[in-house]
Amino acid sequence: MGKLDGKVALVTGSGRGIGHAIAMKLASEGARLVINDLDAEPANETVAELKRMGTDAVAVPGNVSAPDFADRFIGAAMSHFGSIDILVNNAGYTWDDVVQKMTDEQWYAILDCHLTAPFRILRAAYPHVKALHAADVEAGREVYRKIVNISSVSALNGNAGQINYSSAKAGVIGMTRAMAREWGRFNVNVNCVAFGLIHTRMTSADAKAGATVTIEGREIRVGLNPDMLKSHAARNPLGRGGTPEEAANGVYLLCTPESNYITAQTLVVAGNLQ
Repeated sequence: MGKLDGKVALVTGSGRGIGHAIAMKLASEGARLVINDLDAEPANETVAELKRMGTDAVAVPGNVSAPDFADRFIGAAMSHFGSIDILVNNAGYTWDDVVQKMTDEQWYAILDCHLTAPFRILRAAYPHVKALHAADVEAGREVYRKIVNISSVSALNGNAGQINYSSAKAGVIGMTRAMAREWGRFNVNVNCVAFGLIHTRMTSADAKAGATVTIEGREIRVGLNPDMLKSHAARNPLGRGGTPEEAANGVYLLCTPESNYITAQTLVVAGNLQ
């Protein structure tokens, strides 16, 4: 018996990286999954992997920033599973530059992905969360639902070259606190996880080599300078960055019944480096 048996979990950006690790962790504790990735192939591969584990899952590929995405994502959960129990707003990427070189396109692309998209998803979920809670009350059930929004230590401390990302992730913390107040009456815990350096394809690539990923037709530079990675490890009390699985564990903590009296909080998963 898992702690999340029978729960329905929606995780954006879960075809790869941290989101994939989150989906696997929640599934290992009994949750059924709604999987999203920008690209259909990794989303479908993750669903196939989950089904091989005996977990029911459905894929909703596409850009979380698209105006119709939230309704498709929430609609898939309700039509396929009939419930929303856990929602993790994880999808994201960085598009860095110093303020004098940053374009409006860069600014809005990052805010749309990290802040507007979660807002739209939560707005789309509202009528279903309200109705599910009303059904619980009528049946005499006490059920807590979980929202976990993903932020960053860049929101807490700022980061040079990331005014767009730092601002968006700081907004996520404010959104989390506001939603905790709005949805507490529905027995919904709304919390936030702020990641430090987690080793994924986005961070582990060698920036000196000019590594890029394609996002909506844009070639976005990714990766960190190897010297920066060494510096991070030297300054971190644990001597290293984190793994996607360790990042997922932080999210999982806020999805368990033990978090039923924890809301509006930001959990830093960074090896104590802020």
